[in-house]
Amino acid sequence: MPTPKRPQPKVKTARTVSSPDTDEQQQEALIRTLLLTVQHFFGGFALLFGGVHDPRHLAYITYSLESLLTTGVLLFVFRLAARRQIAHWLRGNHQSQAKFTALLGVDTVPHGDTLNVASAHLNVAEVQAVVTGMTETLIRRKVLYPSRLFAHYFLVVMDGTGMLTFAQRHCPHCLTRTRKDGQTIYYHPVLEAKVVTPNGFAFSLMTEFIENPGEHPTKQDCELKAFYRLTERLKQRFPRLPICLGLDSLFAGGPTFTRCERYGWAYIITLQEGDLPSVHEEFHALTQLTPENHLRFHTGPQSQTHQDFRWVNDIAYQDSQHRGHSLAVVECLESEPQGDGRRRTTRFKWVTNFAVTKSTVITLANQGGRLRWKIENEGFNTQKNGGFALEHAYSEHPVASKVFYFLLQIAHLLSQLMEKGSLLRTAFPAGVGSAKNLALRLLEAWRNLRLSPEQLRAMLAVRIQIRFDTS
Repeated sequence: MPTPKRPQPKVKTARTVSSPDTDEQQQEALIRTLLLTVQHFFGGFALLFGGVHDPRHLAYITYSLESLLTTGVLLFVFRLAARRQIAHWLRGNHQSQAKFTALLGVDTVPHGDTLNVASAHLNVAEVQAVVTGMTETLIRRKVLYPSRLFAHYFLVVMDGTGMLTFAQRHCPHCLTRTRKDGQTIYYHPVLEAKVVTPNGFAFSLMTEFIENPGEHPTKQDCELKAFYRLTERLKQRFPRLPICLGLDSLFAGGPTFTRCERYGWAYIITLQEGDLPSVHEEFHALTQLTPENHLRFHTGPQSQTHQDFRWVNDIAYQDSQHRGHSLAVVECLESEPQGDGRRRTTRFKWVTNFAVTKSTVITLANQGGRLRWKIENEGFNTQKNGGFALEHAYSEHPVASKVFYFLLQIAHLLSQLMEKGSLLRTAFPAGVGSAKNLALRLLEAWRNLRLSPEQLRAMLAVRIQIRFDTS
């Protein structure tokens, strides 16, 4: 008679971070994601602002500069949308104060007004250098390498957007515009250079504020003037970085071509029908003579999006300064199915200094020219309508308002790293909802989760890897 098998004891498996199933575990996973992301890439909040000089007198300092600027970053990470909300959500909360004490060595969370006063005396260039340095760190650590155009170029998209608008003059540097009803508005736009990627990253690389030199300028500042300043600064800061500029049609012209040729940059510029008439004429004439420069491609779900490409290389163009340029033009007719069964066709056209072939045209268009819209969507639209409230006047001081702008850029960069990083995907395989929902849950965790200094130190002592979805 066979010996009966002894019943095996049930083994209790430890709950892992990959599937937190209690509120406290989920909150800890969210705090880990935030703090370890900052620690892993940038050494932590305390080191992030080490290059910013503190001009305050030591005898009158209550809060370190690092604690003040970290408060500003968290203002945007948590999408609080106004400076006064710091007092309501962070300053009077015991768990929030305990985390500030453990991480930054201050007894309480700084007040938003204290942050504003201190920011007014900072060197704006030093704060901008923090933003630039963070994106440079991601480049050097090869986070963005899988997303390079043709496995070589970093796609840097430049575009302008509005930041602040006032009914009355805000400062001597305001730009002015008079509406049809006779009302004059005073505004402050910026020109941004962002590194964009196919998987949705849009990281600020450098910013140029568009502003007048004084209250009564002979000519107002504009995007084109800011573009020349920004490109010069970008070349000085990154002399050997392989850059491909993505630009809208405003910049299609000889000065841009000349500058890119001198700097060794590639470019892909949107071409509208009214731009560079001689180039359009050459393109339409030469497409009849080069029928081999034609490719059809199907993409999208079930390959229902049809793209029809035509291109011409070596188009000679002479600009207004009588400088000669050799250009290529790519045209894409894209047809997509609509809900009523019909198809909608959209025409895209770009001018570039790439040599276009059948093996490169799809990448050039879909991973180059078409990605310019990401600065609008993942960049400006998210920062304006995704809870960051870019157009809100966090400060009316002309220097402090720029500091807040850069703190917003830092928070947006960190938020993108969290949203797309493996820490969050591992802890929440089913996701946490929208980016706004992530910010809300992170704020809730920051305010409610009790963590001792020893627990925080142990959390930050863990060696990790963070990987990103490149699809």
